Amino acid sequence: MKVTRLASAVAAATLGLISFAAVADMANPPPIPAPQNVAYPGTMKIDVDATDIAHRIFRVHETIPVAAGPLTLLYPQWIPGNHSPTGPIDKIAGLVVKANGQTLPWTRDQYNVYAFHMDVPQGTSAVDVSFEYLTPQSSREGRVVMTPEMLDTQWSASTLYPAGYFARQINTGASLKLPTGWQAGTALEVASKDGDTLHFKPINYDDLVDSPVYAGKYFKRVDLDPGAPTPVHVDIVADEAKYLEIKPEQLKAHLALVQQMYKLYGAHHYNHYDFLLSLSDKMGGEGLEHHRSSEDGVGTGYFTEWDKTWAERDLLSHEFNHSWDGKYRRGADLATPNFNVPMGDSLLWVYEGQTEFWGQIMATRSGLWTMDQGQDMLAYMAATYDKGRPGLTSWRNVQDTTNDPTMSMRAPLPYRNYQGSEDYYVAGEMIWLDVDGQLRELTGNKRSIDDFAKAFFGINPGAWDVDTYTFDDVVKTLNEVAPYDWAKYLRDRLDGHGSLTGGLASHGWKLVYTDKPSAAVKAMEERRHSADLMYSLGLSVGKGGDISDVLWDGPAFAAGISPSMTVIAVNSHDYNPDELKDAVTASFKDKSQPVELLVKNFDEYKTVRIDYHGGLMYPHLERDSGKPDHLTELLKAKK
Repeated sequence: MKVTRLASAVAAATLGLISFAAVADMANPPPIPAPQNVAYPGTMKIDVDATDIAHRIFRVHETIPVAAGPLTLLYPQWIPGNHSPTGPIDKIAGLVVKANGQTLPWTRDQYNVYAFHMDVPQGTSAVDVSFEYLTPQSSREGRVVMTPEMLDTQWSASTLYPAGYFARQINTGASLKLPTGWQAGTALEVASKDGDTLHFKPINYDDLVDSPVYAGKYFKRVDLDPGAPTPVHVDIVADEAKYLEIKPEQLKAHLALVQQMYKLYGAHHYNHYDFLLSLSDKMGGEGLEHHRSSEDGVGTGYFTEWDKTWAERDLLSHEFNHSWDGKYRRGADLATPNFNVPMGDSLLWVYEGQTEFWGQIMATRSGLWTMDQGQDMLAYMAATYDKGRPGLTSWRNVQDTTNDPTMSMRAPLPYRNYQGSEDYYVAGEMIWLDVDGQLRELTGNKRSIDDFAKAFFGINPGAWDVDTYTFDDVVKTLNEVAPYDWAKYLRDRLDGHGSLTGGLASHGWKLVYTDKPSAAVKAMEERRHSADLMYSLGLSVGKGGDISDVLWDGPAFAAGISPSMTVIAVNSHDYNPDELKDAVTASFKDKSQPVELLVKNFDEYKTVRIDYHGGLMYPHLERDSGKPDHLTELLKAKK
């Protein structure tokens, strides 16, 4: 790409369109200083005005201590928790840099669009930087973070910082101006309040970025560990005040979550913790971990429609677990010196995979889920790695999916089940379930994955820096719990192909399929507005008949159906999910009757006959009476 650009530039210079000096500048952009582990001279002052909720704009002013000479300012690119270069640089506008009141010209780096170069004149001790962060107006442009009732201030999106230093070596003093009367929740500590402006205590830039702010018109703060020396709160913002009402049994489950996590790890890695929870149908949903807080965005019915929204309640347990796994203990290739050094994602099957595991286990142990709900969800997840990922049984492996955050950055995929997409989450969960079964077998059920979790993550109580690890460290701790060839055991599952459901059998259960949807299937269909027929017809149909996925080489695939199509009619009747399910049942009872779909493909309509007669197929767990029930033991609350 660079050679092509330079060739074009040389040609333009030859024609007199640009100067050869400009070509030389393009060939030799100013270097971006590598981060050094030395103290930054001075404190970077950051003031964010978040009052323009009508236009959904954050207005930023920074004062950055500098010395005369070349200066490079960086916009955060590699965002922790996203595991990918997703900093929204395209949303930055109006960038003006001044020195002693005079505007400094800046140049964006030709090959790194997150870097801005400028020359600081003699006699300058600080530059003033101003810009706007133009937040998404709709979900088509990204996650909505400002509404008339609430906002999410992510410092990574609303700051520039000087290149050449570790982020933790840059001291900051930040303030945030909110709409009148709004209240805020954050892990940051407030030094003072001036009207609607919050002035936060000084903190290094690394920890500032790790400490977002949720604020809103309708706000409630709830103590989840009353009287404890290390406070834990949930700070809730909502579209309307009525959504903030919490029933005693709902509060009890959230209180239990904190205690069950402490029983698991025996230590914590924060001086206080804040769940930042938005209940909104306007602001975008979110699940993003931080060391002393988490961004948790769900719909308005989280409390008021408790029975209907249970499937999303493992969000808080998942993100809370990341304080131990991902923020404190972190894969060595993810622990970068600043936010513009590329991250390595090779250990995400620990970071996200074990967190997915504990997120669901802790949802059940705490009572956020019932035991039946926990088992149903495990069956739902296990089926994916039994029948729903043909790509992982043929050409791809779990380890390779750790590259997906950088490869696709969560963009929609045409055939997700065949391509694979961040399978280190749930495939990782299944691997760790398998590990638990092996630990129990090796020790006669005297030791389990709880012992590994405490030994690996529950160390150094109160510390909230970063303690990195490698694959060898994981293997070493597993061997300390129960000696075994854990390196081969893990590599076989990470690098191999085939089903990943062995952990069910080792826990005394088996995966079966029946024609009755489980509570988990119903909940996920409701949440996604879909009809999930992946294990029968081999497709999933979304709202309005849009086909969202087609199982590779499944019955629908063989009949010529692709995810780009829309189902218009089923057996000559208007499409609706029940009509489609009835057609599958009818084809099971009468083997001569195919499932006939009228589908739209671009501007063409065609009738497709799917020769499938196996009936509806939904995953469930069933006890294997010949083996001990270790799964119930795993899911049961600890005393």
